[in-house]
Parts: sequence; structure tokens; C-alpha cells
Amino acid sequence: MDFGQIEAFVQVAGNRSFSRAAEVLQLTQPSITARIQALEREMGEELFERGGRGVGLTDAGRIFLPYADRILQSLQEARDAVEEVRHVQAGSLRVGSAITISTYVLPGILHRFTQEFPGVDVVVRTGRSEQVLNMLLSDEVQVAIVRTLSGPDLDEVTLYEDNIVLVAYPTHAFARTGRATIKEAAREPIVLFDRGSSYYAMIHDLFRKASVIPNVAMELDSLEATKRMVEEGMGIALVPRVTAERELAAGTLVEVELTDIPPIKRPISLIVRRNRKRSRTVQAFVDMMTEAYRAQPVGR
Repeated sequence: MDFGQIEAFVQVAGNRSFSRAAEVLQLTQPSITARIQALEREMGEELFERGGRGVGLTDAGRIFLPYADRILQSLQEARDAVEEVRHVQAGSLRVGSAITISTYVLPGILHRFTQEFPGVDVVVRTGRSEQVLNMLLSDEVQVAIVRTLSGPDLDEVTLYEDNIVLVAYPTHAFARTGRATIKEAAREPIVLFDRGSSYYAMIHDLFRKASVIPNVAMELDSLEATKRMVEEGMGIALVPRVTAERELAAGTLVEVELTDIPPIKRPISLIVRRNRKRSRTVQAFVDMMTEAYRAQPVGR
């Protein structure tokens, strides 16, 4: 039993005519007849009564007709679903993201993506950059957004530079001038966050290269808590600028320029598996991200 046989059966039953069914399907009448005969042999019953007044269904034909209709309907629904996926109107997207990115960057990105492609189901997995990369390599996620990590099986697109900035509370002496040296910053109480993160190692490396020992006031496991401590006057902190934009705009934190060291930056990339066929959904997400960040200033 094949699709052509079922389609011919439904058309003959609906039109009560082999010739009319042939016209509708743009086939010859012998082709329609051959398909019906093959279907009847497979079913082991005649499905039509052939007579001078036209074609009618046998009892077996009447029983079979609703099933045939449902088969054709299901096939059409399947075709429609595949067509929707082809045009990124359905499907799924599995994104892996570093924790900071998932909190402060990804919501805006996914808001735009889901508005443009509302039929796509999105799943987000988070972790440290190395953990997310392992998710990508084990096919748990299709796309990773993490600090730039290279590998022989990876293709990466740099999206933006993650600017690490010094922030202080508004009445701090640094906030009044907007400037400080790295040695001056090291003497102030400093709030550090997430000992296991690459940010923690980066900040310590910054002070080590400046040959100074930071005056660590406290260590927290939360970036949000770190910002709150600084707002309360408990110290200063080095944080990714993207994570503090709301507080900087509100004036509860002030960005302080470190005048004697280069800007602290690291690239953030979108990474996919190399030599893997990408679904249209994944490709649409990659294209949207690439275009969005191409049009934005570096670091934003």
C-alpha cells in the first residue's frame, strides 16, 4: 500500500468516477485503474462496484474510506510541519550559555528570536564556559555562547568583547574623580565573586601583573550579591560591564577608570560544531546573532 494508491482510492470514491479522478490527479485513467487494482489485491477485497451507473463503494470500501481520509490528512499535516521547519516556523533550539551571559545577555537575544520565530521551542542549559563547551561536544546543545574557546572541532564567531570595569558606590572617593590607578584600587576593600570562575582568576592575575596584593574585604558566590555589597559601601569590585549596566544607569554604582593599565577585555563567542549539518533553526539563530552584534559597538 502506498500514498498513490490511497490518493487514487479517495478521489475515485469522492468523484464516483475513474476518469474524473484521473483528471484531478493529472494521471491517465489506466494509471488510476492500476492503482486501485493493486490496492484491492493488497486488501484482499474489492473496494468499488463497477456498473453502468458509475462507480460505488463496496462494504469494504465504505469501511476503508474514513481510514484512507485520515491517512491523507496525516500526510498533509506532516508535509505542512516539514514546510514550517523549512521556514523556521517550528523546530527546536538548544542553547548552552555561560552563567553570566544567560543572566544578563541571553534574555534580550531570545526575546527577539522568539518574536521572529514563535513556533520554535527553545531550551537553555547553563554552566561555566568549559562545561558548556562539553555540552556542545556531546550534542546536549546545538549552540554555545561562552568566552572564546578554540578547538579543532569548533567554529566560532566573536560576538562582543566582555569589558571588565571597576565600580564603586556613589560617595566613594574614586566615584567623585572617576579615576584610579591599579595600586590605589588594590589598597581599597575589594569584593570578589565566584572563586571558581574565570573572572576570579582574571582579577587576581590583573593584580599579580601589577605587583600588588589586593585588599580583599569579602568573597561571594553571587555577582548580584557582589553589586549589592558595593552599593552598600562595603568595598569596590571589578565586574563585567554588561552585568552592571542597570545600576550604572540608575546611579547606584559608578564606573571608575583604571588609568595605568590597558582596558580589561575578553571576547565572547558563539560556537558550533564544525562539519555538522545545521538545522534551519540553528542557522537562523547564528545568522541573527551575527547580524545583531555586527551592528553594535564592541563591548555592548
